Amino acid sequence: MNLILFGPPGVGKGTQAKILSQKFNIPHISTGDMLREAVEKKTSLGLKAKEIMDSGRLVPDEVMVEIIKDTLCSEKCKNGFILDGFPRTVEQAKALSKIFNEFGLEKPIVIDLNLDEQEIIRRITNRRSCKNCGSLFNLLYDKFDDVCPICGSRGTIYQRNDDTQEVIAKRLEIYKASTLPVKNFYKENNAYFISIDGFGEIAEITQKIIEAVERVNRS
Repeated sequence: MNLILFGPPGVGKGTQAKILSQKFNIPHISTGDMLREAVEKKTSLGLKAKEIMDSGRLVPDEVMVEIIKDTLCSEKCKNGFILDGFPRTVEQAKALSKIFNEFGLEKPIVIDLNLDEQEIIRRITNRRSCKNCGSLFNLLYDKFDDVCPICGSRGTIYQRNDDTQEVIAKRLEIYKASTLPVKNFYKENNAYFISIDGFGEIAEITQKIIEAVERVNRS
């Protein structure tokens, strides 16, 4: 089973991907994880990506697509995977479809998580991170003082620059211009496309996704 989690920033894709990964026993694949793994393994693509990132540039589509291709066709993805953070553009979606066709992968189930902008901004502006271990928290759901509940560090909880309201507004503009058209691409190109309301408790949304996926698998 191959899942693609789609939706605006702050809708909960990463959170749901981790839960669904355990539920279905398939790996959660994020673009960030793929890049880090390729760099750590010092593959030719990883070294190329590292050089680009070290210079402050964005990793171009052709490099990301090749890294994704290597990952999706690896042993760990033989029973399926959950893609989070890719594709972000129609061109990336087309490249991903070519990979699916080339390797005869089962067509994806696209889970489209929806959320209004006001709730997105509320969620993201309440996000916090630990400088020491990198763990993410949210003031809306997590209870802690000035101590990281994961690593126990004191005074390391902070708000990332990209979680401010001004940056979020820009990210949403980019999403509408570049990523939202991906939704229509999948609706029109032979994929199972499921829209899920992303408002509510995490467990409630997870259950909606599981039920929708099971309906597809029974059809």
